[in-house]
Amino acid sequence: MPLIPVVPENHSHVLAEFDCLDPLLSALRLDSGRLKCTCLAVSRKWLALGTSAGGLHLIQRDGWKQRLILTHKEGSITHVACCPHDEDFIAAATSQGLVVVWELQLERRGRPERVSVSWEHRGQAITALCWDTGTFRVFVGDSGGKVSCLRAGSSKLGKGSAFVIFPIQTVTTVDSKVVQLGYQDGRLLVSSLSRCYLCDTDREKFWRVGNKERDGEYGACFFPQNKGLLVGQPPLLFCARPGSRIWEASFNGEVLSTHQFKQLLACPPLPLITYRNEPHYNVEQKSSQSVAFPKLLYLGDQNLLTWTDSAIYIFTPHNGQVLLWTEVKDLFDIAVYRNELFCLHGSGHLSHLSLLSAERCVERLLRRELWLLAAALCCMFQHTITTSKARKSIPIDRLEHLRSQLSSTTHLDLIGQLDEVIAKLEPLDSASSSRRSSISSHESFNVLDCGIYRVISRRGSQSDDDTSSIITQSLSEEERLKEFGFVQEEDQVDHDSQSSERTEAERSEQGLQFHLPLSFRPKPPRIALQAVKDSVSSFVKKTTEKINTLQMNSELWQRPEFRESGQPEMPATTAPFSEEVESEVYNDIPTTEADMQELRSATERALSQTQDPLLLLDPVCLEEVLLEWLPVLERILGPAELSSAAAADSNLGGRGEESMERDYLTSHSEQQEESFCPSGEPAEGVAQKKEESCELREKDNQSDSTEKEPELSNGSAAEPVRVVSPKPVPADLLADLTQLATLYTELSCFRNQPNEKASGCTTFLRRYFFLLDQERIRRMCLLCYQEQPQVQSSFTEATLELTQSTKMVEIIERGDLLRSLRSLRELQPWSAPLLLPHLHRLYEKHGEAAVRSFSQFHPTITPADVMTMAQQSHFLAYLDNLVQSQVEDHRLSFLQSLLEPESLRQDWLELALTHDAPQHCDTLTPDGQPRWHSHCFSWGYGRLLSLLIRLPADLSSKQKMAETCHSHGRNLSSAASRPGYMALCKNDSSRATWCGAKVLG
Repeated sequence: MPLIPVVPENHSHVLAEFDCLDPLLSALRLDSGRLKCTCLAVSRKWLALGTSAGGLHLIQRDGWKQRLILTHKEGSITHVACCPHDEDFIAAATSQGLVVVWELQLERRGRPERVSVSWEHRGQAITALCWDTGTFRVFVGDSGGKVSCLRAGSSKLGKGSAFVIFPIQTVTTVDSKVVQLGYQDGRLLVSSLSRCYLCDTDREKFWRVGNKERDGEYGACFFPQNKGLLVGQPPLLFCARPGSRIWEASFNGEVLSTHQFKQLLACPPLPLITYRNEPHYNVEQKSSQSVAFPKLLYLGDQNLLTWTDSAIYIFTPHNGQVLLWTEVKDLFDIAVYRNELFCLHGSGHLSHLSLLSAERCVERLLRRELWLLAAALCCMFQHTITTSKARKSIPIDRLEHLRSQLSSTTHLDLIGQLDEVIAKLEPLDSASSSRRSSISSHESFNVLDCGIYRVISRRGSQSDDDTSSIITQSLSEEERLKEFGFVQEEDQVDHDSQSSERTEAERSEQGLQFHLPLSFRPKPPRIALQAVKDSVSSFVKKTTEKINTLQMNSELWQRPEFRESGQPEMPATTAPFSEEVESEVYNDIPTTEADMQELRSATERALSQTQDPLLLLDPVCLEEVLLEWLPVLERILGPAELSSAAAADSNLGGRGEESMERDYLTSHSEQQEESFCPSGEPAEGVAQKKEESCELREKDNQSDSTEKEPELSNGSAAEPVRVVSPKPVPADLLADLTQLATLYTELSCFRNQPNEKASGCTTFLRRYFFLLDQERIRRMCLLCYQEQPQVQSSFTEATLELTQSTKMVEIIERGDLLRSLRSLRELQPWSAPLLLPHLHRLYEKHGEAAVRSFSQFHPTITPADVMTMAQQSHFLAYLDNLVQSQVEDHRLSFLQSLLEPESLRQDWLELALTHDAPQHCDTLTPDGQPRWHSHCFSWGYGRLLSLLIRLPADLSSKQKMAETCHSHGRNLSSAASRPGYMALCKNDSSRATWCGAKVLG
């Protein structure tokens, strides 16, 4: 056996593998090619394994026994996360975008149940899961940049809380794929492909961490400071940067320093200590490493862990050093608990590693009787094994016993090296020679169990300077020991600390108050249920007292009638009187509170009906449910004149669905007619005009005329856009109203004719914009109302009004385009409904120059958004800039991804052929044929034209494109257009024959 090299003295820790998890995978049948492990998570009690078949296996770490299998029919499990403060809860994400929170109910010996389910990320790949550290909330991030929050209902939150369904809330949408999420002390850390964002979930504030962007998968994590003098300090943030760099930032997102690990990683890797093979350490110096750290995790005691597919890196940020780095093949994911690492490899294989000091690792190897590994490690880490503090875990007699276990025939060299190590050992009750030389002979000392030298000085025998130097030396020794004092015994379980942490978490949760309306953080169920209980009790008490009083009054009111006529009579006014009694009872409650209660009950009833799958599949029934809910919304939150009309109609017995639809179709036009009446015109003239218009409508309906109604523009619209609610609405009720109002708008419950739909949609959007989901309404306008510009103009007017009072408007008004764009870029994470109005203002002020710069806001702002605000020639400049901003090899596929629908290809081709193009007389012959040298002229959008021609399409589309180019004098057979011509003719002989015939005339 060759001599074992000695590692440098700055290395003191190793990664070791003691347990083999292959039998566990075999028992779970996860070692076959058909079924394998896809994700993992670990906690104090559980090892959770997700599989490709949708199963979630919960393995009890004590004895590695399988306890539960949770099945999912919604795809394979892609991510799993254990609740850090209550191990009875676990969250899992599937490949179809479903997120499920399970309550295991092991304490009550019940069956596991799904306490919360979210389809918010349907169709997107979920990339990160993160639990709240104090409550039962889960944060979810996907490949599209959306971050949502779902809250689990449980009986642990209070009586009745298990029956509460908490709404799924969208926290934010960042600019790109979410790489990693972290949560600590009320703040959410989001790491995307380009930036890190910090969200204060209590105050609803967002910060960017640093100013420089990045491009790629880089992780970020919180770093608690709960050791030594740092106890009580806020956590730090660490964010990965390109080139083996890591930012260290404060809890407020301010970058404090940049750690450079590129040169520090030039050292050789430490071997992985495993029972599978012997450790090999190569002393040859390596070149510096430029590594991208895809994830960062807090490990053990003040350590930072990251990895790539081929290595594991562990840093100590407090001194900016590399604790170790080790080569591990085919890494896919890592889950950590304290100083333990559970690694998932690309093949589905699992490995269990531990971060230990060298002497602690030797102790465990000796306990397992792995003599060769223990001896090799002792020779490799001589500087650590020979110190006196190592005698506490590795006494001299144990090392001598290790030497006796080695074979003198096969391991002679190893025995010789081990003898050298034993000869250098420092006893536990003595100090090293270097330490003795610094202590005076006038003093005595002893060594404590922790390794600190306690010096007993005689009075007057030494100066104060010498005493202070010894104290300083002792303190430095204590600090050095504290750095690596986190390693605990292998089988030790800290039940007391775990219970105390859980108690503190429960106390903090109970004492948490929500004074700010946070959209993605609903009220605690205890507070909400108690408020409902108090409100109902007060209402019942007041109603009972009022009814008793009214009954006494009714008896006194009937006595004169009994005196006048000896028989009791039932007066005709009994029914009106009872109605007055009821009105008096309800008037005793504040009007706003009663209205909100009625609106809440109607909204909850409609929501419960819309959750029926059979009703969701029947648009007619769903429309009936929404039309039944609409009158309550009109009467309580509608305009003043609409509310009074709705109240009058309800007193007369209500109105039918046709009357409601007719109001939406005619109210806007009637108000427009009134707005154009002169101020001095009598009311009779206005009424006469209305009657004439009604007669004209009836004649038009009878003649079935297809003449379109005049379009409504922003300037002529008499009804204002309402962006603020007229009455205060609770946050939970507002979320439910937003869901129903947006669904009502998307279903187009306004009539069947396109013009009536557009008119009704415009009116509803203007009246209830404060209730609508702006992003969904934006997509609806782009997809469903492209031919009705009044809907899009109303949406634009509403967003302009909503953002009128922001600081960004002042910057745009100053007229500096570059500064305005820079300020818009700093508003990340972007939201399309809030970004679009600012782009509208920029376009109105700067025209084409502004539109050309809008490509930097893709994909938040799509070409369809720009088409609605810009002229055709200006839109063409934007499209050309957007395509040219991509890498040349990706331009064709990128342009194809923008074609939704496919008909846009022909429209954009005609735009490129007609704008900034040469004159027809230069490109066409008198008989309408393309000139042979027409390609020599300057086509302003020639590069875009060649890309559009090369896009794959069916034969008919290619023929139409060739005819369009032919009619505009674009010669496809010329040298400049030959790639486009060949694309038209590729792999189709009939197509080539036809195109050649068209070109040759």
